[in-house]
Amino acid sequence: MKFKKIKRASILGIIGNSFLLVIKGIIGFISGSKAMIADSLNSASDIFSSIMTFIGNKIASVPRDDDHNLGHGKAEYIYSLLISIVMILVSLITIKDSVLSLIYKNTYKFNIYLIIVCIITITVKFSLYLYTNSIYKKYKSLLIKTNSKDHFNDCILTLLNLISIILSHYGVYFVDGIVGIIIASFILIIGLKIYKESYDVLMDKSISLDTKKRVIDIINKHSEVKKINHFNSTPVGYKYQISFTIFVDGNLSTFESHKIADSLEKEITGTIDDIYLTVIHVNPIASK
Repeated sequence: MKFKKIKRASILGIIGNSFLLVIKGIIGFISGSKAMIADSLNSASDIFSSIMTFIGNKIASVPRDDDHNLGHGKAEYIYSLLISIVMILVSLITIKDSVLSLIYKNTYKFNIYLIIVCIITITVKFSLYLYTNSIYKKYKSLLIKTNSKDHFNDCILTLLNLISIILSHYGVYFVDGIVGIIIASFILIIGLKIYKESYDVLMDKSISLDTKKRVIDIINKHSEVKKINHFNSTPVGYKYQISFTIFVDGNLSTFESHKIADSLEKEITGTIDDIYLTVIHVNPIASK
């Protein structure tokens, strides 16, 4: 169900952003508005993002096999990384063009269709945001989180664009270049955040100190555990697989020792949402 929902969101994103790209691109180039052109480039990157979401989701949905024992969940992060790189490149190009328009004091021809396009964009993007955000809240997918944030930020950026267009009607043209820079800067910041988040997972960043502390606290509640060692964590999709070694009284039987480990595994995995799987190794320790 999760992958079907994300697939549907990706297709809707491709359709919606393709429509917006066409109307924003045409009106932006006809009027010469840097803010609208920046917005159209943003729609182009959104189409790429939706396509990458579609492909990444398709690969991530493949069940684990003999070659991929932990499944294909990291595909989400590979494609999120690609999306972030495109967002960063698009934003840098747009910032350059907007700065040049301010330096050379470029103006553009006001057109009522600029306002109409902004209103249509906000309507489409806010609808996509509501839909994708509802999916993210349920399934916690980084790919859909990326899309959801992007749709919401597009609403804010298009609203700024609308303000600059209205001001241009009264002869205040320099705001267009400033809004172009603001739009591009938002895209840049979001792109960098997505890049870091994806990079961290692909490089097997450890669980947060807070989550690790919660795990240790659960272990410490079991007096049978005398010592903990070799604590490791590996990202699996948006969750983690953790493994560690516990030392128990050497007088305990093998059955009793593994019963303690089984109990801990169930408690940790069932209590902490960030944990996908808990693997515990048991070693005996000499009694004093």
